[in-house]
Amino acid sequence: MRILLGVSGGIAAYKAVLLLRLLREEGHAVRVIPTRAALRFVGAPTFEALSGEPVSTEVFDDVPGVQHVALGQTADLIVVAPATADLLSRAAAGRADDLLTSTLLAARCPVVMAPAMHTEMWEHPATRANVALLRERGVHVIEPASGRLTGKDSGPGRLPEPEDIAAAALAVAARHGQAAAGIAGAGGAPAGDLTGLRVVVSAGGTREPIDPVRFIGNRSSGRQGVALAAAAARRGARVTLVAANVEQAVLAPGAAADVVPVGTTAELADAVHTAAASADVVVMAAAVADFRPALTPDAKIKKVPGRPPAPIELVENPDILAGLARDRRRDGQTVVGFAAETGDDDGDVLTHGRAKARRKGADLLVVNAVGERLGFGAATNEVTVLDAAGDVVAHASGSKDAVADAVWDAVAKLRSS
Repeated sequence: MRILLGVSGGIAAYKAVLLLRLLREEGHAVRVIPTRAALRFVGAPTFEALSGEPVSTEVFDDVPGVQHVALGQTADLIVVAPATADLLSRAAAGRADDLLTSTLLAARCPVVMAPAMHTEMWEHPATRANVALLRERGVHVIEPASGRLTGKDSGPGRLPEPEDIAAAALAVAARHGQAAAGIAGAGGAPAGDLTGLRVVVSAGGTREPIDPVRFIGNRSSGRQGVALAAAAARRGARVTLVAANVEQAVLAPGAAADVVPVGTTAELADAVHTAAASADVVVMAAAVADFRPALTPDAKIKKVPGRPPAPIELVENPDILAGLARDRRRDGQTVVGFAAETGDDDGDVLTHGRAKARRKGADLLVVNAVGERLGFGAATNEVTVLDAAGDVVAHASGSKDAVADAVWDAVAKLRSS
């Protein structure tokens, strides 16, 4: 495959060197197109030595070859990593003031962008609008990771690891190749295969109040659910995203969906059941609290020195997924659940997932292992998709965007059959 690797001017440009090596080791021909600013972080000789191809930044280089058009016309895939706020802005505006942005305008192949910038820049309304516009045009913008940034800063905006970018980009290219051949099924589906479907996705984690200040919650960031909503919108669906305590920065990819914010399990249940009345597919990706306090006082529970706290009595919340699977709101409706599991003395993650699949009655159940720094809040995920009988129908790993598309591949295959 012929890949163009765009590199814009951010400190994370050093990771592009590792990404270049990974793509070359996979057997792909890679040409690097840096911006002028990128070459202040990594020199052209490094990119040329590892790619075996010339590096240029200007549209006036190799004028007879008209490379500012030819490069994009002949590429099978373009990956931009890192994609700075400036590059996202220029691409969204259709600027063509250097070789990279000119190539992006001429390209007809899949384009994958991996943003990297400080949290404030990633969360700025201008950046969020640019990302939403690029996604609307079919560009695959990967959700940035959260972690250590330049200096002492930490938060969302960190460039994902090169392995995750490579996996996501190659998955996009594989789906595009199958779409061009009119193929759907395992490993990919044609773009637009969800056109006309009405989809409901829940995301985030519910919180059950103990008092006006404290709550029972979980570690879910909502990133996987938001990625599912964004992927469905890219593939043509009309999407409603029911977001439980999802931070605004995480919601940026959900700009193509109608967002319904909720807090508790009861609120999420009401919102999902309302939206499900007109939905063809319902995906319960939210981490829903199984229990809630039986009583919630109006005032904060005070700590009394020398006196142990009163026990908190818990009552069970309704099983939203089982209810949706049992009481289908529409004929032909597909219900997909998520099962965040840990292994224990009674079995491993998949054992518990199989039992839950048979018990819940959903058409598909997406099972993943969770824990501290695993699944919840991470930039990547690894899932196994089971059918209602507990049999494995798909497995996916990599970025949460890539996992989202793999889940929709399984949904599309199920509905077509």
